Amino acid sequence: MDWGSVAPNDGHRALVELEKRGKLDLLVTQNVDGLHQKAGNSAQRVVEIHGTLQEFMCMSCEDRGPVEVVLERVRAGEGDPPCLECGGILKAAVVSFGQNLFPGDMERSIAAASTCDLILAVGTTLGVFPAANVVPAAKQSGAQVVIVNGSPTEMDDLADAILRGSISEILPSVVGTSTPN
Repeated sequence: MDWGSVAPNDGHRALVELEKRGKLDLLVTQNVDGLHQKAGNSAQRVVEIHGTLQEFMCMSCEDRGPVEVVLERVRAGEGDPPCLECGGILKAAVVSFGQNLFPGDMERSIAAASTCDLILAVGTTLGVFPAANVVPAAKQSGAQVVIVNGSPTEMDDLADAILRGSISEILPSVVGTSTPN
């Protein structure tokens, strides 16, 4: 898949509007596609809990940079480009099966959840841990929980409100950014 051609939808843009209004403190995503930043969310407000396809990382020295740099080396004829810093193996900066999450991401996410007054759980089954721990952490701290998803989740019982359907239709409607037909 050509990730460069994938575009944010109206749901992504609704979250950008929440940030502009000062209503979005932190956006925790399990997606690795970079669409929240592409839509306009500030990189400082986004925690990509499973990493990003937009960057490479070295498995040895953890050097990181734009993935396009490595792709250009491949296009120029390097079959498996080594790290320029240490000669190590390069991979997309995503969490692979069995690999630990990136340091600080989960802690930052739980800290934000523990101080929020409302958490939106959008487009997730809430069954992938430890990321799913963010919702119970928010609930335990007194936050209202709103789940926006196309199907039931594993934490529907924690929700104060459940909105079922298309995220790209529901979020703009809730935020007030949808355009009338």
